[in-house]
Amino acid sequence: MVEGMSESVWDYPRPPRVEPTARHIVVRHAGQIVVDTHSAVRVLETSHPPVYYVPPADVAVPVRQTPRRTFCEFKGVATYWDVAGVTDGAWSYEEPAQGYEALRGMLAFYPSRFDECTVDGERVTPQPGDFYGGWLTSDITGPIKGGPGTLGW
Repeated sequence: MVEGMSESVWDYPRPPRVEPTARHIVVRHAGQIVVDTHSAVRVLETSHPPVYYVPPADVAVPVRQTPRRTFCEFKGVATYWDVAGVTDGAWSYEEPAQGYEALRGMLAFYPSRFDECTVDGERVTPQPGDFYGGWLTSDITGPIKGGPGTLGW
C-alpha cells in the first residue's frame, strides 16, 4: 500500500485475495507482546477490512489448539487456538483450499479479544461483530460488514 493512500473494502475481490505485506503487525495482551512481525500476509475480501496472518515463528507466546473448527467456503477448515489466556483467540488453516496455500499454518488474531493490535504503530479497531476478525485502520474505508443488519450483504 502507498503511504497516505486509502483502500475501500468494496475494491477488494470475492473470492478473497491473499497478499504478502511488510507492514509492522503487533499484538499485545496482559502486559506481553504476543506477536511482532514484518512477515505477515493479509486476506482482502469485499466488504471486510484486512485480516492479517502471521508466521508461527513470530508468535512470542505458546499457543494451544482447541477443538473448535469452522468452515470457510473459500479457504477451507479453520482450526482455533488459545493464545495468552484468550480462548479461541486465533485461527489458522492447516490444510487450506487450493489458491490459499500461503495461509498454511499462519495464525490470524481476533483484534477484539486482545488488549491491543497495531498496524505500523496505529491501534486497530476490530471489525464490527465478532465473526470475521478484520483489522480496521484509518486507511481503510467502508461501509464495513459485520455490524447489526449486515450479515446478509
